[in-house]
Amino acid sequence: MRRGESVVAGHGRALLRFLAYPVLLVATVLVAGLALARDWDPERVSPFFLMGVVLYLTALERLVPYERDWQPTAAEWRWYGIWFVLTMLASAFAQFLVTGLMTLVATGHPVLPLWAELPLTLLAGSLAGYVTHRLGHTNKHLWKLHGVHHVPAKVNVANNGVNHVLDIVFSQGCVQLLLAAVGFSAHSVLASGLFVAAQGYFIHANIDVRIGPFNHVLASPEQHRLHHSTRLAEAGHYGSDLSVWDHLFGSFTWHPGRTPAAVGLHDPASFPRTGDVLGSLLHPVRRSPRPREEEAPVAPTDGRQGA
Repeated sequence: MRRGESVVAGHGRALLRFLAYPVLLVATVLVAGLALARDWDPERVSPFFLMGVVLYLTALERLVPYERDWQPTAAEWRWYGIWFVLTMLASAFAQFLVTGLMTLVATGHPVLPLWAELPLTLLAGSLAGYVTHRLGHTNKHLWKLHGVHHVPAKVNVANNGVNHVLDIVFSQGCVQLLLAAVGFSAHSVLASGLFVAAQGYFIHANIDVRIGPFNHVLASPEQHRLHHSTRLAEAGHYGSDLSVWDHLFGSFTWHPGRTPAAVGLHDPASFPRTGDVLGSLLHPVRRSPRPREEEAPVAPTDGRQGA
């Protein structure tokens, strides 16, 4: 009986691993479709959708974990909760900064048919996100902000919210300003934004899923664990939603079966610990005795230099 139960449980976990990502994508499309069809308020849709994604992926982390030791401890849940609130506030502030410009520039109704405009919105926003993320690793001043996110020696849904507030304002503000300046409609910005939010938490999830050849188009947890690797030569993958930019700009390092030996900072002493929230926020304005360029993940293993 116990053996039979074990077999059934094993089949159930295998099914969860197979369905986890398709279910997330289908849910994202359904919510985006309903939001557009019923003209839902983006300021209400996005937070509720994000919370649903977080709860869904957190449950999967319990059911089909990639690494059991990466589950947050009780103390980490408290720290991550504080960081999550700070990240949400910073995201709202970034949105506030560009709202006026978006109101002036966004057309309100698609200039192109929505089916044609939406992919362009996604590609433009994804490229801007790739560039700002890569700058966060290659520019020593921006790394002092973005490096806060790389302090945890584990990768899970909860610590995806560990971000310096100025890093969020910079990265999200740049993406939103680009979309506003181009003049994409509010509808396409909302729909693409839901996909980007879902992808951002999915790639950080501590779940044992594999998306196979789709890794060459879409970002995944398999790639993002390498991004957090302490081995800098494999820590590319700056795309958080699409992986096509990593291919195009030479920062794609994943291949089937490749996993990081450890994740976190290459030089753990270069940043305060995650639990030191105030110290982490003040870190960028503190003087470093000798700035270390090697703190930032750099070129992939093929020898090409980063941007």
